[in-house]
Amino acid sequence: MGTGVDRHRTGRVVAVVGPTAAGKSDLAIALATELNGEIVNADSMQLYRGMNIGTAKVPPAERGGVPHHLLDVWDVTRAADVASYQALARQVVDGLLAAGRTPVLVGGSGLYVRAVLDDLAFPGTDPAVRGRLERELSERGPAALHADLAARAPAAAAAILPGNGRRIVRALEVVELTGSFTASLPEHRSVYDVVQIGIDHPQLDARIADRVAGMWAAGMIEEVHALVSMGLRDGPTASRALGYAQVLAWLDGALDSAESARLATIAATRRLARRQRSWFRRDPRIIWLDRPDVEQVAGMVNPA
Repeated sequence: MGTGVDRHRTGRVVAVVGPTAAGKSDLAIALATELNGEIVNADSMQLYRGMNIGTAKVPPAERGGVPHHLLDVWDVTRAADVASYQALARQVVDGLLAAGRTPVLVGGSGLYVRAVLDDLAFPGTDPAVRGRLERELSERGPAALHADLAARAPAAAAAILPGNGRRIVRALEVVELTGSFTASLPEHRSVYDVVQIGIDHPQLDARIADRVAGMWAAGMIEEVHALVSMGLRDGPTASRALGYAQVLAWLDGALDSAESARLATIAATRRLARRQRSWFRRDPRIIWLDRPDVEQVAGMVNPA
């Protein structure tokens, strides 16, 4: 998967990573203010237009005047595509560095962070192949497609849960287009001069519950209704996003109440946070801070 990229840009990139609800956005905005920087989004769900409440997108009035890039760039009907995101994000990062600004990459989508920062290349996509596999997923179910994948690429199937339809479809698509599939990512090799800051929180479970309660109070259900009219149900990625999938399940009768959808969202978000911790903790380059201080981090980026 290596590309041999060496971007030779003057200037340093900052990345703020960690599990959801840990406080990444607040720190990133403060750092961008301190470092003459701008925010580059690395949350895969914040790429979607209209998905504001459920993705905890920082409202414009709360961004402190700091420009934010790569928010609201995709329709909810579009499948997530890390290769397209990589191209968009690197264009933004390179442009900021060329202008003497500090790119502050922020998000909890680990593969999207690595797509920007690391020497990774991704196989392309074919809408016709992807569409056919999505139809097969709907008709036959993920277990049947997982069996197909096991027959064609056993190592890939072993690394993907039988119920993860989205990843199974992508793996089958890659196998069909390239003849093989590599289930693991290469070693960590940055293509930028980057400082990665990891933040977590000891009371993360409680923070997640509070955040979801705030989403419901802010109109999460109304947001889902609005997005349904924009094609949310047809979005292979957006319709499965945390909160949105649970509200849709309630609207479809799979859950018995809005309260059940809220509780299911809390549980699913806590599981996501554990996966995010596991992903980012494997990266030895990340500097983990229990109580990140803006001046402390700024000193790491621009040492005296």
